[in-house]
Amino acid sequence: MTLLAPIDDLSEAARARLAELAPEAGRRLSPRGLEVWREGAAALTRIGRGEELVCAWIEAAPPLARELGEDVLPDLAQECLGLASRTSGAVIAQVLATAPLAAHRLGDADLFRAYLGFLNVLLAQAPRGLRPMLDHLDELLGVLTLGGLRRWALWGAEAHRTNYAEQARYFALESAEAKAVLQRERKGVLFVDIHRRIGAYLRALWGRDFPMRPTSGDYEAREGLRPYVEGGTLHLPDAWDDWQGVAGLDLYRAAAAHAAAHLVARRGPIGMDGLSPLQRTCIGLFEDARAEALAIARFPRLRDLWARFHTADGPMDRIARALLLDEATTDPHALWARVALAGAEPSEATSRALGLTLAERLGPSLPPAAPYRDDNRALWEMDEAEWDMSPAPEQRRLYVSVSEMVNEVEVETAGEDAQEVWVCASAFFDDDGTSFNAREGREPVAPPRTYPEFDHRIGLDRPDWATVLEKRPKPGDPQVAEAILTENRPILSRMRRVLEAMQPQGVQRLRRLEEGDDLDLNAAIAARLDLRLGRQPDPRVMMRQVRRTRDVAVMLLLDLSESTNDPAGAEGRRLIDVTREATVLLAEAVHRVGDPFALHGFCSDGRHNVFYQRFKDFGEDWGPMARARLAGMEGRLSTRMGAAIRHAGWHLGQQRAARKLLLVLTDGAPADIDVRDPAHLRHDARAAVDEVTRQGVQPFCLTLDPQADSYVAQIFGPRGYRILDRIDRLPERLPRLYAGLAR
Repeated sequence: MTLLAPIDDLSEAARARLAELAPEAGRRLSPRGLEVWREGAAALTRIGRGEELVCAWIEAAPPLARELGEDVLPDLAQECLGLASRTSGAVIAQVLATAPLAAHRLGDADLFRAYLGFLNVLLAQAPRGLRPMLDHLDELLGVLTLGGLRRWALWGAEAHRTNYAEQARYFALESAEAKAVLQRERKGVLFVDIHRRIGAYLRALWGRDFPMRPTSGDYEAREGLRPYVEGGTLHLPDAWDDWQGVAGLDLYRAAAAHAAAHLVARRGPIGMDGLSPLQRTCIGLFEDARAEALAIARFPRLRDLWARFHTADGPMDRIARALLLDEATTDPHALWARVALAGAEPSEATSRALGLTLAERLGPSLPPAAPYRDDNRALWEMDEAEWDMSPAPEQRRLYVSVSEMVNEVEVETAGEDAQEVWVCASAFFDDDGTSFNAREGREPVAPPRTYPEFDHRIGLDRPDWATVLEKRPKPGDPQVAEAILTENRPILSRMRRVLEAMQPQGVQRLRRLEEGDDLDLNAAIAARLDLRLGRQPDPRVMMRQVRRTRDVAVMLLLDLSESTNDPAGAEGRRLIDVTREATVLLAEAVHRVGDPFALHGFCSDGRHNVFYQRFKDFGEDWGPMARARLAGMEGRLSTRMGAAIRHAGWHLGQQRAARKLLLVLTDGAPADIDVRDPAHLRHDARAAVDEVTRQGVQPFCLTLDPQADSYVAQIFGPRGYRILDRIDRLPERLPRLYAGLAR
């Protein structure tokens, strides 16, 4: 095969390079591919961005075609022509130079096309970051999937949208943030690194090749990603972390062996018409067991490989484990499934019949959780359509001698992230006679804690973005709280019955039960009389004794921003005064019920200064000190609600209680001085609510903003809030809200 004469528009250097690589290109490309190769060089010449760009295309096309096939060449050429109007020829040449590397690391033509689309998006959002990222592409794709690379890059583009110097440092992997996000997005085992080993493993088992392709590479979170078989091809995740101590390579091996066993055992599709999701799951459970049994009959050690992943304890998981292993089980459904499958002819029809019967026996149930099993889409006639942040270094407080303190250069600009804070170990007095230790050497309430902040524009968390600083509340006069209790004693009197009903009642008898521990004598006598009179007796003749106990931990989180100093109501009182009154009444109500409770507040002055005050902690008495702190609370600064909710959730997470209730009292939407987009902190607050909910905390918001309909439901959900129109009724409504939520 000979190459056609070079196009006249090419420079002498490009013509020479084209002729030099022609023999290699002739071996790699078809006649059509050679034509695309030459036409691409001519098209890139005509845009006038220099011969470096043209030579980069000529050199990159043959190895790219060797990795992914020549069908990707037109897509790469078209992408380069589109980039020509938006960036320099040197950057496009770098895209071409790194294209074979990207193709080798991604290992799939569709993923490579998605990679080209990602470069287009990145160029629009962070044009200065594209070149330094391509300089480190080998390092990045060595630990990241395409989805991880996309999330890492778009995080940096959004976080440093206007700070170009910091943006360049991020994409050059020089900043701590770049390394932190990279650490979060990196995965344990990449498919591209082990696909040859997995292919050899399957070939050794079955004596044939199974085509495999990586999946994912999108924006979606990686949790829940499952393998699948489609068109005879095994689709495996492009990366897998270690699973409960099992290496990611073993997870790949188990998934590939299971999917291959399906293909070997398959005789035809199973009709899905009229089947519910539960029925299809049960049929798939038996089909999984049939395929694995046939494979284990030939290779017994496969049982040990798959058994490592059957550790869950749901109903379907117990059945799956019983069908795989010969272990003893007391689950009646698992016993039935094992006996039924053992006495039937293994076939798709048997799997369908047994699956339908199992669905009737089980009722609603969760699908099995073995991670290596595919989604069984190949069984049906038609197909169905993550940062691991390194902890911030703790700040050390070193106690040093006077000479060390005097001779050390003080860093006046050091912030809360200073690695060391020096404290004089002995008394050290200033010229006015006051001790430095007494004035500045007090231990902090707690070390600073950093929390992520959700950015809705990129759909990712910003790592260690907000810093919560716990500050000592300024004490006031405890008689203020006593005066509030005296003035509002009628409210507490009206709530007396409600509060008494919430208190633990000890042992109670539940009568008129069909099943119980003891005979309910009165009900038994009544049933005997009904029998003698020829009437149908009431079968509820038993009773049971139960112990009524409360296991609720309650925290009130107060918004103490500057807006709480505004007048509230016609009386002219400040909102902070009404809040203090309501907080005192709530504390008295919870104290009478006996639930452990805490009273905390927050305000903020930018993301590095989210000030958090603990007026009363869970283990602290509701006494003069807590009341004095409430008397001294004041409103100032802004409302960075998401970080405060996360920190409050952390405190609640330390409590051993069955129910953990977080009441948030606020007078407006989240806002802060360093955030211009009002939606940013609202989305972050919503993400914080979701986080603490997953930790077992029940958040609920009582807002005093009459215009809160536009945002509070977005943050706390449709049933997670209440709007109080009359602020003067807050002292009465807050204890009643607690009574309703904690009942």
